Amino acid sequence: MTNYQQNSSNNQPIANFTRLHGWLLLAWFVFSFGFVFFARDLQQIIFGWPFAYWFAAQGSVIAYIGVIAVFAWIANRAEPDLLPSSLTDTIYKQRIHQRFFIFVVLLVLFMLALAVAEKGGLRKIWVGAIFLFATVFLYALIGIYGRTSKASEYYVAGRRIPAMYNGMAVAADWMSAASFISMAGGLYLQGFSGTETNPGGLVYILGWTGGFCLLALFVAPYLRRMNLYTVPDFFGVRFGGRWPRIIAAWSAVLCSFTYVVAQIYGVGLITSRLTGVQFEIGILLGLGGVLVCSFLGGMRAVTWTQVTQYVVVILAFLIPVSWLAYKQLGSPFAPLVYGQQLQKISELERKLQRDPAEQQVIQEYARRSIEYAAKLKNLPASLDIERKNQKEHIRFLTESHAEESVIVAARRELAGLPRDEASARLRWMQLMQENQARASPLAGMPLHTQVFAGVAGGNADEQKLFEKSRINFLALMFCLMIGTAGLPHLLTRFYTTRSVTEARSSVTWSLFFIALLYLSAPALAALVKYEVMSQLVGLRFEDLPVWIDQWAKLDSSLISVSDINGDQILQFAELKLGADIVMLATPELGGLPYVVSGLVAAGGLAAALSTADGLLLTIGNALAHDLFFRGMSDQSSAVRRVMLSKFALLLVALFAAYVAAQRPADILYLVSASFSLAGSAFVPVMILGIFWSGVTRTAAVLGMLTGLGLTLYYMVINIAFVRSFLGLPGSGLWFDIEPVSAGVFGVFAGLLVTILASFASKTSSN
Repeated sequence: MTNYQQNSSNNQPIANFTRLHGWLLLAWFVFSFGFVFFARDLQQIIFGWPFAYWFAAQGSVIAYIGVIAVFAWIANRAEPDLLPSSLTDTIYKQRIHQRFFIFVVLLVLFMLALAVAEKGGLRKIWVGAIFLFATVFLYALIGIYGRTSKASEYYVAGRRIPAMYNGMAVAADWMSAASFISMAGGLYLQGFSGTETNPGGLVYILGWTGGFCLLALFVAPYLRRMNLYTVPDFFGVRFGGRWPRIIAAWSAVLCSFTYVVAQIYGVGLITSRLTGVQFEIGILLGLGGVLVCSFLGGMRAVTWTQVTQYVVVILAFLIPVSWLAYKQLGSPFAPLVYGQQLQKISELERKLQRDPAEQQVIQEYARRSIEYAAKLKNLPASLDIERKNQKEHIRFLTESHAEESVIVAARRELAGLPRDEASARLRWMQLMQENQARASPLAGMPLHTQVFAGVAGGNADEQKLFEKSRINFLALMFCLMIGTAGLPHLLTRFYTTRSVTEARSSVTWSLFFIALLYLSAPALAALVKYEVMSQLVGLRFEDLPVWIDQWAKLDSSLISVSDINGDQILQFAELKLGADIVMLATPELGGLPYVVSGLVAAGGLAAALSTADGLLLTIGNALAHDLFFRGMSDQSSAVRRVMLSKFALLLVALFAAYVAAQRPADILYLVSASFSLAGSAFVPVMILGIFWSGVTRTAAVLGMLTGLGLTLYYMVINIAFVRSFLGLPGSGLWFDIEPVSAGVFGVFAGLLVTILASFASKTSSN
């Protein structure tokens, strides 16, 4: 029996809140899964808003804050803080308030000074570079000032962070590049619920906020009560032995590494745009700011860096969205007024669907898709014909004395042809699928306010499409919520508060600060879509804004335009935007001064850096503190573990930078996958371990291995390359659920195995 089980006082507070947990959990379930399941039936227009859209985008977030606030208020009254504030604590908080106020004032003055300098003739490249280096330099200064080798300071910031500031740090840690850069883009591209295979849009709003209810009710206060350093610490203390800790540590490394690659990719994207350097060099520049904070000062430096980064992030997001709202609707309060644009977007969507020029573009996409399909059927002959035709074209251009630039472009096109049959098959298959996807109204984008694909009461195919879309939406929402309650870098943040009551209050503050951005993201997506449809579409190609070409040169997957039907006028289907560009290009789209573009880029950089700080610290601590843990140790051993954590952090950061430079996938997919991994590896065993003393060590080990193993298997076996290599026919999907939501299977399998193994191991021991 472990010390955790022997100490009955740990279980007493849990018993006190059983009924409260039950009622609040029921409210959470109704506000999330109950609402989403019946969302198709909730299409009434109330005060100009489609009710289903409003509740998913805003009402649910407000309800979740209410759930957490009610729990914190009742629980803190029933279990008040046993550590009354001393004079030292009061002075400490006053000093923090003063420094925070000074920082905000100086940041605003800095922005105004740059705006004046830009108006006075300062070049844009210098505006961007100053924003980049000034903010990174500030983060580095905090890292240097907060440097420490003391274990309690390095791992948990001395457990003295006030609830409000810890809430800001959690929000910055949480609002990664996915939230700041990609979430509004996902809403722009996928609308309410996305497609049957790509549940985008509002699923991230619901999933990433609803998960905080689980975090507040079942995890954060109970972990804080144990006075631990890391999440794997819980598994070591609760279940005893080495294996629970080792499995938890490697699981933390796996899900955190997947997450941090996405953040470093975002760092490279923003840094290269701000400074004009190559993407790979941009990664290294941004990574320097990450390492200075997390390497020198650990959680102590990271916490205060994240507080400053939150201010940069929220200003960078709210200023452009408020400007767009004021420009379009005459009010800067975007979340309150953007409902008017939803109706206009629906009208523009209907108009574009009937537009003959748009139909021409769609038909051309369909023709190209058929052409690539024909090439794939006749490999390798098709490849030989392509080379021969291109060589003949170059010969013709040369003989007709065409411009040298045209001849060079033709030669590049020849050099860019696939080198062999395998690469040709891969590339042409991808191009065929892309053109096939865009060969439909609105270039394959769903209607913005449409709730699920297909028709619930339609024919058999339409009903199947509807059910597939709804189940994938629910599955991804479940994984995002469960993953929120299990992400190690997030849970560790609640170890830094002064007490259990402050940990509860900190969760409420966290979701409040997060909601400031999350309530504005759907507004930004709608405002940008209206701006594109009403102002950008219909322009002649020579009149297109310069920023489109600048972003396209940086990365064509972010934005690309091509005159598909040859009329020299931009159609909606001829504009291709990636999810990662919508937020970053908003200031230029809205005609704001470039200083705001620099602020937005700095905000995206701060979001990526803040999360990368926490993730790298989690990985380093898991490798050094947990995998090389040898029970209780003296002060010198603790210092050695801190130094080992720093060394592990450095190596992991460099490896993650290398992986990010390969651009393995978009930010949203990588982040979503890490939630499935964290939820399946940690949550079933962790929550059962907190609330049920009957969970055994053997059951915990089997439960974690089963959950994580099944999730990884489902993700890997559904990779197209893997299925092709193994010769597996058709689709490997279970119940039509996409691989990114593999945590659905892992969580329930881990839960079942843990319960059964607990009873079985108890029986065998008796």
